[in-house]
Amino acid sequence: MMSRGFGARSWAELTSGLVLALVLVLAACLASCSGSAARTPAARRGTEGARTSAGPAGEVQSNVLFADYAGSKACESCHASVASTWRRSAMHNMTRDPAQADVRGPFDGTTFHFKGDEARLETVGGIRFVTVSSKKFGSAVYRVTKVIGGHYREDYAGIAVPSANPSAKPTTDSPEELILPVSWLIGEKQLRYKGYSVMVKERPGLRAGPVWNQTCIFCHNTPPFLSTVMGALAGHASPVYQGEVVDQLLPENRRASWVVTDAPGLTSALEKELARLGAPRSSPSLNDGVAVTRSRFNREHLVELGIGCESCHLGSAEHVRNPKVRPSFEPKSAFFEQRFPGEARDPSTAEGRAARINRTCARCHQVLFSGYEHTWEGGTRRGLAGGSNINSGEARDMLLGKCASKLSCAECHAPHAPDATASLRGLQGEAQDRLCTKCHDAYAAPEALRAHTHHAPTGEGSRCLSCHMPQKNLSLDGRLTRYHRIGSPTDPPRVMLDRPLECALCHADATVESLVSKMETWWKRSYDRDALRKLYGSLDANVLVATAERGKPHEQAVAFQLLGEARARSAVPLLASQLTHPYPIVRGYAKRALETMAGSKSPLDLDADPAVIQAKSTEWVRSAFP
Repeated sequence: MMSRGFGARSWAELTSGLVLALVLVLAACLASCSGSAARTPAARRGTEGARTSAGPAGEVQSNVLFADYAGSKACESCHASVASTWRRSAMHNMTRDPAQADVRGPFDGTTFHFKGDEARLETVGGIRFVTVSSKKFGSAVYRVTKVIGGHYREDYAGIAVPSANPSAKPTTDSPEELILPVSWLIGEKQLRYKGYSVMVKERPGLRAGPVWNQTCIFCHNTPPFLSTVMGALAGHASPVYQGEVVDQLLPENRRASWVVTDAPGLTSALEKELARLGAPRSSPSLNDGVAVTRSRFNREHLVELGIGCESCHLGSAEHVRNPKVRPSFEPKSAFFEQRFPGEARDPSTAEGRAARINRTCARCHQVLFSGYEHTWEGGTRRGLAGGSNINSGEARDMLLGKCASKLSCAECHAPHAPDATASLRGLQGEAQDRLCTKCHDAYAAPEALRAHTHHAPTGEGSRCLSCHMPQKNLSLDGRLTRYHRIGSPTDPPRVMLDRPLECALCHADATVESLVSKMETWWKRSYDRDALRKLYGSLDANVLVATAERGKPHEQAVAFQLLGEARARSAVPLLASQLTHPYPIVRGYAKRALETMAGSKSPLDLDADPAVIQAKSTEWVRSAFP
């Protein structure tokens, strides 16, 4: 636009106008792409450690150091629409300051009872407190300092104080923020013992713990990437801490490797990071970095509280300074590299992009949770043979499956949306299948699909996700969710090592032999009958009933829900006997199955003593199922 008046202006006027224009452009750029810089981590740190891109375009050169981060505020002016939806998402609000948070839990004097112990939630002078009284562990009062989660449930962290008084000081000079032993279930609108959404056995009483900044801080907030990758760079000799990398949980042929390319540069970066954590070391090792990070990393060391833009996009301060420099899902550093396996090495290919996006999600969605030993495919937690059977292991499971080479998590999940799977749930029939048939186009035509599935092409039995991502994992909302290790229900490990046979997820009345013989006829497979007898007791057994009777705990939970949905009243005595199951999450599935069949809620308190549960359940079952 400035060129339009060149011929009519004097040189002095032109240069004066040009200087003024450049000043205005520079001011506009600073306002639009780093207008919040005075409040961002990048501005607080100054320019120390920041790297300047060598050219006007390309990717950032460094995105792993604390100095490489700009903070989400710096993204809002240029990415207003995305930032607006992201701010409303449960993921972004994963960790919140209770003073500003929309807290759903009943901090109105409500008391949660657990085997004679109590947790009272109350608000005094605008401050939330949880008072825990336990016969085994004693009593304590906690001022709530963090609200965690908000999609399916809310959890809370707090510090011990002498009383529920806003002016009460912490009981120690160095108070620890502990995870409090009570959760609020948003869908069910009830309190529950914290931790019972995973495979843990019955707890002896109410007790706060573990320590928030030693167990929860990395995945539920935005730390600099270097803090989370020290263990991977150190290798197998590294102590255990929160910074575990998904590749260590994958088969060797699917792992990316972590290589130190500049040892002195890494040492220098570690020195700055440990000094930032308040524990300076001279020439620290990676194990020193792990030890200090594990013990000292806290709220003030985060890029920001909650999950910010750079939790996924990594440090983007270079991009804020020069928008032509693109952020990267791949860690970029002058002193280490992440080297991807096989076809994923090239980030410009479909395989390379999928690998980087999936590992971005897997930084947190990789967990097997708790000490529960069993995985799917008949594997064990230590053996790493199979996928997780509960929520939050989805990205690792995806990397184990057959489609991870080209399909990324973002194909199905809208990462910036308030509800990440809403668009997927809205797809019906062929529209949903197109997620798969864009690669597997041989099955796009209805008759080809019928020949492949042996079901009507318009029915649920022909939907790709029904068979290749079946709903058999335990979700945070107490129901079943999709298993993300994409495979086939005819795969021998799933047939010979897991219960129930996946075809029984839809065919609840089927016997073992009826399903297996059909699978052999339709898909030209062969299965060992002796192995199946060992799993189910008899080939004539109903798959779900036998799984409920003989299965591992995670398998039983699946069978319980499906028996309830099938209204299998003959299974009522079996389900009633499981209301005192040693895994509380599993007994919850038994209770909900009985309620589904009865058509009404039960009065049972599964947090009572087992003898009380047994007596009350006998009385309720007799009245609900005469």
